[in-house]
Amino acid sequence: MTTNDFRHDTPILTEDHRIPSDTSGIELYVRNKRPASMNTFTNEKTIVMVHGATYPIGSLYDVELDGFTFLDYLASHGYDVYAVDVRGYGGSTRPPEMEQPADSNPPLVRTETGVRDLGSAVDFVLKHRNLSKVNVLGMSWGGTVAGAYTSRNNDKVNKLILVAPQWLSTKPVPIDNGGPLGSYRLVPVGSTKERWLSAAPEDKRNDLIPEGWFEQWTEATLASDPGSQSVHPGHIRATNGPILDIREFWTANRAFYEPKEITVPVLLVHAEWDIDVPLDLAQNFFTSLTGAVYRRWVEIGEGTHMVLLEKNRMQAFQAIRSFLDESYIPAK
Repeated sequence: MTTNDFRHDTPILTEDHRIPSDTSGIELYVRNKRPASMNTFTNEKTIVMVHGATYPIGSLYDVELDGFTFLDYLASHGYDVYAVDVRGYGGSTRPPEMEQPADSNPPLVRTETGVRDLGSAVDFVLKHRNLSKVNVLGMSWGGTVAGAYTSRNNDKVNKLILVAPQWLSTKPVPIDNGGPLGSYRLVPVGSTKERWLSAAPEDKRNDLIPEGWFEQWTEATLASDPGSQSVHPGHIRATNGPILDIREFWTANRAFYEPKEITVPVLLVHAEWDIDVPLDLAQNFFTSLTGAVYRRWVEIGEGTHMVLLEKNRMQAFQAIRSFLDESYIPAK
């Protein structure tokens, strides 16, 4: 296997959809990428992705780095890939409260809302492609959304991939800065590099993000929230519902859902320097997946919570594709 096995000779077709949510007036943005020649669609070759608590799909999964994105990579290997922005993020409708001062309303978009929005996207894809199941992928808070969805809908999920999913924590979670929570928070995109790199050992920080990648990521991230740029230049809005759920569930020793209720094959991808989901949390989560038909853990060396955007991203991409490609049934 080469270091970079993106198939540059595979023309990729991109389609953008706006689909109804389960709430009047709220539409969800769904991006689809697939091989241009693809005309047969199967459960095994279809993926639906959901993002984390801060950055939308265009910032996590579809930023062109080294000539291609994560969505491009999977599409180049024959997958019909969909990624959905939960309401309040990216190209999806922002609740009207997000046009008001943050302290005027309570936290928006709790995890339960994310699960419902992912469900709307999955149902859209199942109907659109006349399928019975899809593969599901989520990162960080999106891992919670994807895990909770799967625990309730195993019949609609072929395989589940979780990148650094949340789990119970006895320590403060870095994304929660404390204090009162408004409906959303303002994220200073350009100045996040220091926090990002601080997770790595000091002597490893300079080459963690290849030259130019952070600038490309910043541009794509700011473009995901154009409505914020005239009022809060250099910032994007991210909802605070996921932060409230950290306080009411994950740091309160309350699981939002039961991992043992997931019965499909599960892949957990984790990186060595992840301070948002430390190694012991990932291990505790993994050992809770007792109902899965089989489960696998892939640990990426020299990576942080944002490993999908770093120099070792191909290790994660290839592990995910390998898991999806295989036909494996445990011996009985």
